[in-house]
Amino acid sequence: MTLVEADAKPRKPQFALKSAEAILGELDMVIGDEAPKSSAARAAVLAHIRKTLAEARKAAEAELLATSKGLRCAQNLSNAQDEIISAVHLFATRRVYPVDNPSGAEAIALSAVGGYGRGTLAPGSDIDLLFILPYKQTPWGEQVTEYVLYMLWDLGQKVGHAVRSVEECIRMARADMTVRTATLEARFLAGDKGLFDNLVHRFETEIVPKTGPEFIAAKMAERDERHKLMGNTRYVVEPNIKDGKGGLRDLNTLFWIGKYFYQVKTSHELVGKGVLSASEYRLFSRAEDFLWAVRCHLHFVTGRAEEKLTFDVQPELSERMGYAQRVGMLGVERFMKRYFLVAKDVGDLTRIFCASLEFNHAKDMDLVGRVLAPFRSGRSRIKGETDFILDTGRLNITRADVFEKDPVNLIRMFLVAGREQLLFHPDAIKHITRSLGLIDNRLRNDPKANEHFLTILTAPQSVERILRQMNESGVLGKFVPDFGKIVALMQFNMYHHYTVDEHLIRAVGVMAQIANGGLRDELPLTHELLPQLNDTRLLYVALFLHDIAKGRPEDHSIAGARIARRLCPRFGLSLAETDTVSWLIEHHLLMSEIAQARDIQDPETAKAFADVVQSPQRLALLMILTACDIRAVGPGVWSGWKGSLLRSLYYATEPLLSGGHSQLTQSDRINSAKNQLAEALEAWSAGDVQAYTGRHYDHYWLRAEPELQVEHARMIRNADMAGDDFAGSIRIKAFEGITEVSFYTPDHPRLLSLIAGACTMQDASIIGAQIFSTRDGHALDTFRLRRAFTSDEDEKVRATRIIDTVKQLLQGKRTILIDLGKESRHNKRLKPFALPAQVSVSNALSEKFTVIEVSGLDRLGLLHSLTHQISDLNLTIGSAHIGTYGEKAVDVFYVTDLTGQKIMSKPRQRKIHDALMAVFHPKLAEQKVSNG
Repeated sequence: MTLVEADAKPRKPQFALKSAEAILGELDMVIGDEAPKSSAARAAVLAHIRKTLAEARKAAEAELLATSKGLRCAQNLSNAQDEIISAVHLFATRRVYPVDNPSGAEAIALSAVGGYGRGTLAPGSDIDLLFILPYKQTPWGEQVTEYVLYMLWDLGQKVGHAVRSVEECIRMARADMTVRTATLEARFLAGDKGLFDNLVHRFETEIVPKTGPEFIAAKMAERDERHKLMGNTRYVVEPNIKDGKGGLRDLNTLFWIGKYFYQVKTSHELVGKGVLSASEYRLFSRAEDFLWAVRCHLHFVTGRAEEKLTFDVQPELSERMGYAQRVGMLGVERFMKRYFLVAKDVGDLTRIFCASLEFNHAKDMDLVGRVLAPFRSGRSRIKGETDFILDTGRLNITRADVFEKDPVNLIRMFLVAGREQLLFHPDAIKHITRSLGLIDNRLRNDPKANEHFLTILTAPQSVERILRQMNESGVLGKFVPDFGKIVALMQFNMYHHYTVDEHLIRAVGVMAQIANGGLRDELPLTHELLPQLNDTRLLYVALFLHDIAKGRPEDHSIAGARIARRLCPRFGLSLAETDTVSWLIEHHLLMSEIAQARDIQDPETAKAFADVVQSPQRLALLMILTACDIRAVGPGVWSGWKGSLLRSLYYATEPLLSGGHSQLTQSDRINSAKNQLAEALEAWSAGDVQAYTGRHYDHYWLRAEPELQVEHARMIRNADMAGDDFAGSIRIKAFEGITEVSFYTPDHPRLLSLIAGACTMQDASIIGAQIFSTRDGHALDTFRLRRAFTSDEDEKVRATRIIDTVKQLLQGKRTILIDLGKESRHNKRLKPFALPAQVSVSNALSEKFTVIEVSGLDRLGLLHSLTHQISDLNLTIGSAHIGTYGEKAVDVFYVTDLTGQKIMSKPRQRKIHDALMAVFHPKLAEQKVSNG
């Protein structure tokens, strides 16, 4: 049932508020004849209050589930808390510490402050209280304060409190911005109302009138700092509902500023002040209600004050809020799309609100103006433009009908903003937002509008900022409706860090960075290739469109290529250019998949890739597009290792396409590799070199990198000289972000499995392995580990521990646990995800090896289990390529049988398939065994 359908049904309120007086009457009955001050009476009071609070929370949750009204739930919880605190205060002042003739000093007022002061509470929220005194504290006041606080603490509530006189409150509010914000939101709860009113009157007359701009500037700076800490984007896939960009705290900030500067008591009064229009206020209310619903559900589900929407809670929240699966989209993805659209609405409201402050109250707002934006007065012309003007340093329209008279101006204005490096005037933003209806098919197909858009898209100096502004304003999704479909769309996986629209804009931004001379150290090959390209515009267009078909039931690469064939001619590209862009989109994952999951040293890999690419120009374009795409996925996803794999594949493929491929025979290549090694080992005698090279099979010289061959030679020589049967060596490759650990030991059928287990035991993540054997019965295996430490020394320490662990495992001094990594934090984080396991066995990808590709839900210890099973199947692994994409593992093994032949038998291929599938479904495998 959708939320709309749910709203159509009449509902009976689930929540009934119990008043403080009613609770007090119940407490009198509960304690009976016990003295109110006795410990027995206190225990009875605590038990009854705990029961009352639990009932109120249960009722509030039931009403939330029935109505989906988040703000009402937060208000219900706050109201229930009000009455409980008031009842405890009444019990303390009337029953436990009654005063017959109180003096002027024996008065106290309880007020709610902070979030609680706004009259809203989430189930796990802190309870912030201010105890207001007329003068200094008295023994009676201290007893009452302690009774209330200890009762709340014993309930298990997190209570923040302050005990101050009115004078102290005013003095501290003047000096401390946090106290000032708390006092601004103070709300009377119980006790002496006159004391509370006195504080409010003095605050509003002595503090607020003189400190408006200072308060607003501080709050905006505080907001910017909070956004910076949270990653400064509202489009992260695990957002913080409270403190993240577009979250509840941003709405609170707007209300604080409104209350302080415009002297309003409710957010609705901002409409009367002209700050928000009626429709904008409705947007505010809907956003607030939705965010409160999410926050309350989140606290109820987790049972704590959790503010981050992590993957493990998103599915349950989406179910509780009524989001069902639709074609091409999971229920959780629909829920998160709604969340991101609401966060975008909050961003829109923030811009409108700040613009109103900055431009309509400029005389009073010198300080705020300096914080919000550089403020320059006056209007001036922009050369060559009749419809746009420079207004107080911002881009504005010359007349109110600029867009109606010529809708192309809706696109042209963004072109001018980028070209002139200008920010938008708030009046212009409002006019753009209100003119979105002018973007129709006529404008979408207008050659001038599309020419402007292509210029925007291919301008490296400004493209990322302007595309983001077009997206935020709603223009981009209207002008390119296919893009509109992926706005705020998240993919429920751990690999992608941003929504699809944000990822596309960031990918274009990476390309712009390269074009502007950036990322030279991180992406050296892209800078070499860029000058060779006939037209870099195609890269910007392909990057903008490469994921535009996400969220559809079909393959997004194929559907995206089809969309590109329709859109590119509209943008003004020729048929040949359109063909290139659509090809890039259809194959945008190919280079990454082959580089990370295939043996690049195998000649068949480059040949098969070259057959698909077919031209050096397309190879260069695909190389740059792949690098930009991976870098834009999220922080830490790109690594030097991935870059080195892509470069290796490029260098292996380019000669095949450019005609520069030398026709060296296999024996020529082997001899060349041996001669190269001999040159590097110049200190060795010719006899030693010949004896050493004779220990290796031919395929070693064809597949091991020259630098690795040198490392292996030195390690084996040192082992021989020391008379050791086991040796290990470590090579730190800082640029690639990997550490190579090599092992030399008498061959062992489970060696690869033992090494994988040792790596897991030391929390090391394997991303690749090359496996060789020598003619004298030794194994020579090199594992590539993802770098975990900033210091090379720390990397060496961990690698040394792995080598020691492998040695102990081989000697039988240590064993690998059956449930290796089962209870690890990593494995627990993967619980919300379900991925179908797949195993393919192919003889077409390599001349010498059968290639087994395994994919499924990742877990710590998975590689150990897979290699253990491969060993049980009597297979020899030639190389392993380990890939992890968030929660998805893609592991590829190049194998032969024990005689070095491919696995040609179909029954044996089926046996391999079933055995490796069982690694992902061990319970099913056990059932099959037990059923015989």
